[in-house]
Amino acid sequence: MTYAGYIDGAFVSGEGQGFVVENPSDESVVAEVTGVSTAQVARAIQAARTAFDDGRWSGLSMKERGETMRRYAEALRKRADALRDFAIREAGCPTSSNVMGAQVHAPLRMTDEIVDMFLKLPEHEQNPLPLHELVNPYFTVQSLKLYRPLGVVSAISAYNVPFYTAFWKVVPALMAGNSVILRPNPLTPLSSLIFAEAAEEAGIPAGVMNVIIENGLEGGQMISTDKAVDMVSFTGSCTVGAKVAEQAAPTLKRLVLELGGKSAAIFLPDSVGRAAGHAFQVCTSHAGQGCVLGTRVFVPEENKAEVLEQMAAAVANVKIGPANDPATVLGPVISAAQRARAEHFTAAAVAAGGRVVAGGKRPEGFDKGFYFEPTVLDVPDNSNPAAQEEIFGPVVTVIGYKDLDHAVQMANDSQFGLSAWVTGQDKVAAYQTGLKLRSGAVNVNGAVMSSYASGGGIKMSGLGRERGIEGLREFQMVTTFNLGG
Repeated sequence: MTYAGYIDGAFVSGEGQGFVVENPSDESVVAEVTGVSTAQVARAIQAARTAFDDGRWSGLSMKERGETMRRYAEALRKRADALRDFAIREAGCPTSSNVMGAQVHAPLRMTDEIVDMFLKLPEHEQNPLPLHELVNPYFTVQSLKLYRPLGVVSAISAYNVPFYTAFWKVVPALMAGNSVILRPNPLTPLSSLIFAEAAEEAGIPAGVMNVIIENGLEGGQMISTDKAVDMVSFTGSCTVGAKVAEQAAPTLKRLVLELGGKSAAIFLPDSVGRAAGHAFQVCTSHAGQGCVLGTRVFVPEENKAEVLEQMAAAVANVKIGPANDPATVLGPVISAAQRARAEHFTAAAVAAGGRVVAGGKRPEGFDKGFYFEPTVLDVPDNSNPAAQEEIFGPVVTVIGYKDLDHAVQMANDSQFGLSAWVTGQDKVAAYQTGLKLRSGAVNVNGAVMSSYASGGGIKMSGLGRERGIEGLREFQMVTTFNLGG
């Protein structure tokens, strides 16, 4: 790979540590990368700061930025084939997977939607002062809220859907008028330079969009600590997210953290027949590497045995194979370490009283690649390690409940709170169950992935929101502006 970054309007070769990007399907080398040095990261930070402060982008009107971002959207769409190729080769997402929609098609559609949403949002609003404060014996006053660009935004993205997780940091931040420094996950860094290519083609000014690729931690730490950075938006694990928050704390940076999940999926007694299909869907959605997937499945205790049998049958003959094979249903996890994590928690589940109903090991016939069988675990209660920790692999944990109150109590008994799922033919009961769940998103008999609906977590699942009006406003500062006379 020739370039390791895009800094101050120029593609740059790396001056730091070298590393290899592997194809998780067969462990072949996708690219050899020389990452950026700390000096190059410092230049990216300074370029972003200078570009913001001199107003070359932040000083434009929202309409003017929107015109450039329309060109940006078109430049991104031209690169759809490259994005698909990167998703297959560096992320290991099967070419026929429904997750390919999130990898490529959804973000390419959403750029124009973000522009439309920003252009419809008011750039100022009146504060609702009572009349006696607006008009008094000394003066009359008008009090406004002004929504303005925040500053320099550090964007740190995840490996499972690398372009999408970066997209919802980069594009809203740019449209809001900020300068951006994107640091992709080193396991899947290749698609990140598409943001730079599109910026150059669309005419976004130098210094506004910057990309730094590295294998170590130094650059990520610098863009989380430097006083020239105003905001850090991070998607990844809870452990790293907490570290990012710690690094940002001394300079009180704004944070948006989209972290891990152990999402509950409650099946009402009238819908237990749908649980098997749910298990299949979770395991085969990019090998379970999705933080919002309902990996903790709750079913009535009296139906648990038949549900487990149906789940085992549903995943029994799943076609496992490389991501570039159109027949593949279940591809690899991202790395050997992630496969080992799935093995560890499967063993921990059994040691704590659970049992493996299906899968639970590496499939036979694969000398290369990071594969793990679709796995169904029967655990006695919600305290089991496999029910409490995010595994991020093709593993579903099944727990029986006595009644719906018991199901809700167990669902809420988690350090996470990112997403939750309720399935029931009795729509009133399903709705009422969903209202009792403590989660950033609750999906009752359906879900959406939309620019117009925000998502985010509570507890260890994160801070702030992405997408929707709330997610767009994260990239703006509010100034109270009082006009007297």
